[in-house]
Amino acid sequence: MSIGSPADGSAATPAWTRRPAGLSTAVARELVERIVSGVYPSGSALPTEPSLCETFSVSRTVIRESVKMLQEKGLVRVRQGSGTLVTERDAWNLLDAQVLAATISTDPGSSVLDDLVVTRRLLEADMVFVATGTLDEAGLRQLGALVDLMDTLVTDWPTYMPRDKEFHDLIMKASGNRIARGVVHSLELQAADAAKYVGSPTTSDCVDSNRGHREIFERMAAGDAAGAAAAMQAHITEAWLARRQSDEGTERLAR
Repeated sequence: MSIGSPADGSAATPAWTRRPAGLSTAVARELVERIVSGVYPSGSALPTEPSLCETFSVSRTVIRESVKMLQEKGLVRVRQGSGTLVTERDAWNLLDAQVLAATISTDPGSSVLDDLVVTRRLLEADMVFVATGTLDEAGLRQLGALVDLMDTLVTDWPTYMPRDKEFHDLIMKASGNRIARGVVHSLELQAADAAKYVGSPTTSDCVDSNRGHREIFERMAAGDAAGAAAAMQAHITEAWLARRQSDEGTERLAR
C-alpha cells in the first residue's frame, strides 16, 4: 500500500486538496486552461465567486487567491462593479510557464512555436556572438568534444538529445547573459512537452543537426563571431523546419 493510501484501499485524496496553497494553484491551473482554450473568451466575465466555489468545491479564499494568480499572469483584470474580466490575448504573459504551455497545446497550427523558435534563435545568435570572444581554450575543447561525441550518437535520438542541449547551454553560459539563457531555458522547458515541437527526429535529421553544430563550433574556433551567429540562426531554423509538421505559415520564420 502506498504512503498516504486509506486502509480500506480506496483512492487517496490528492495531497493538494489538503493544502490551501495547493488548492489555489490547482484551481488557477484549471482556469488558465479554460481561458486559453476559449471556454472563458477574452472580454467575457469569469463566473462569480459563488459559482466558482461550487464548481471547484473550494472556499472563497481559495478562489480569490486563484484569481490573484490569474492577474499576475495577465489573464484577467478585476473591475469594481464589473466583476473579473478576461483580458485580450496580447496582455497574456507568455513567459509564464502555465500560460505558454496552455497556449502551445491549444494552438491549431504552429504559429506559437514558430514565434518561440524565432525568439530562441535571436537570443542564441547574440549569445554565441558574445561567447566567441569569451569562451577559453578549455571551453572550446569541450565544445569540440561534444560535437565529435554527437557524431557517434546520430542513430540514438534519446541519447543524442541531452548532448545537443549541453552544446547549446555551454555556449549560452559562456556568453554571461543569464537573463537570455533563462528565457531560452523557460521556453524550451515548456515546449519540451509539446509533441509538435519535439517531433520524431530521424538519423538523417540528427546528422544534419550536428553538421550545424560543427559549423557553429568551427566559426567560434576561428574567432568569427558574426559567422558563428549566422550559423546558429541557420541551425536553429533548419532543425525546426525538419521537425515542423507542415510547410504552411513558414513565412513567419523568414525574419
